[in-house]
Amino acid sequence: MIAEHVAAGLLRELGVAPEVWCDVDWAGPVEMTLRDESAVQAACGIMHVHGRASGGPRRLGVDYASAVAGVLAAQASLAAELARARGARIESARTSVAQAALLAVGQYLAVATTDDDWDERWEPGERPPFRSREGIRFELETLHPEGWQRFWSALDAEQADIAAGWWPFQQRFATASCSLPPGLLTRTRRFPLRELLRAAEDAGVSVLPVRAERDQPTRVPAVTLHDLPGGAPSHPWTGGRPLEGIVVVESTRRIQGPMVGHVLEMLGADVVRVEPPGGDPMRGIPPISGDVSARFRVLNDGKRVTEIDLKTAAGKEELRELVSGSDAFAHNWAPGRAEQYGLDADDLARARPGLVHAWSSGWAPLPWPDPPLGTDFLVQAHSGLAAPDRAPSLMTLTDIMGGLVCATGVLAALLRRERTGRGARVDSSLYSAAGVIPRKPSGSGRFVWRDGRPVLPDGTPVRTDLRELAADPRFKRALTRTTHTAPQPPWEFA
Repeated sequence: MIAEHVAAGLLRELGVAPEVWCDVDWAGPVEMTLRDESAVQAACGIMHVHGRASGGPRRLGVDYASAVAGVLAAQASLAAELARARGARIESARTSVAQAALLAVGQYLAVATTDDDWDERWEPGERPPFRSREGIRFELETLHPEGWQRFWSALDAEQADIAAGWWPFQQRFATASCSLPPGLLTRTRRFPLRELLRAAEDAGVSVLPVRAERDQPTRVPAVTLHDLPGGAPSHPWTGGRPLEGIVVVESTRRIQGPMVGHVLEMLGADVVRVEPPGGDPMRGIPPISGDVSARFRVLNDGKRVTEIDLKTAAGKEELRELVSGSDAFAHNWAPGRAEQYGLDADDLARARPGLVHAWSSGWAPLPWPDPPLGTDFLVQAHSGLAAPDRAPSLMTLTDIMGGLVCATGVLAALLRRERTGRGARVDSSLYSAAGVIPRKPSGSGRFVWRDGRPVLPDGTPVRTDLRELAADPRFKRALTRTTHTAPQPPWEFA
């Protein structure tokens, strides 16, 4: 089973031979007969979300749910070992590929099921990747409308197309679709790649060619641990979930970073979220669930929140004081930001000897002299996940996997600290996490139509509506409902 292979590989890379191995099955608490990756992708919403951009359900070209389940299994083994080292009597753990799939579509599930009277807009159409005159496929990334305007203006694109394309382009992370004006995709085909790269550099945007399957990506460790000075006392287990009594401080944004704290909170850690004055801007992005963005809540419910202005000397000192009473600190700041703030791993280890300091970046440890933006779709392009025979996805594959891999490194570092007293710097990235995902799919995902509904040849229904999934009683034990629907923690410990 791919999940078991992924779990074993991660644990071996981290140098951990656990006494408690996590069992992985296909369905877990989902009351359906699910026998393989294609069935899970069909039943649990992955085919639906991935297929939005093309107009209908479509299997991912990689065994993504199985890979996520493998990382969850490694996390469960590490959490169980950590709890046992602190005095717990955990003897077994289990997770499932179905629970992994639901975790992967969690933000889309929350958006589809919020009580907010909000029209979820996503539609198929012309979408990235773009093509150059030579036929080279490439991805484009910018987080600001000014860069978008400059790039397309340099290509003499129609101003109406430039304006109409910005909203679907910036929303593609949230909607998993990106219906662009056809004129934009036609425009890039008039220029060789070298001119497109020059226009991107002048505009301050990032362009990367899509790596072909035959072009092997650079192999890097999924996560690395480096010793930090100082030691830390043992933390006795206080009962309950495996990480009860562990305190984690995070300063993160978007998906990758908050996922780290989300995993640790689900395992029982007390997670303190540091946000800028006025709160994280993501809180106000519709649709709203209760009084906060549904997408934000999926990754941040259960965390304590404090607001600190890290641009001030007083704010930096406040963070050091907060970290001095914690076990781990996690961030996904831009490269060089921690050093600029005076809050890198060595700085904070002086405030808290034995600290586990985790940085989840875009590209580390690739030696980019001038790195492109470290975002999901550029990483898919450069890592080979978007190779032509697999097709890229507008699901946030590496954002989710990047956060999960970083959390796994934090667990391994906490376990090592419990055994040796040494703190550690944990380094991972979207790119390093992409390497965890096997490249060859185990099935085709072909489906047929019966009574007007798509089903796999074995009869597994292909989900086409996440609201319908949330209301399906067979998912009752895997999901929780408040003012939106979200996945339950994906492990069981006994």
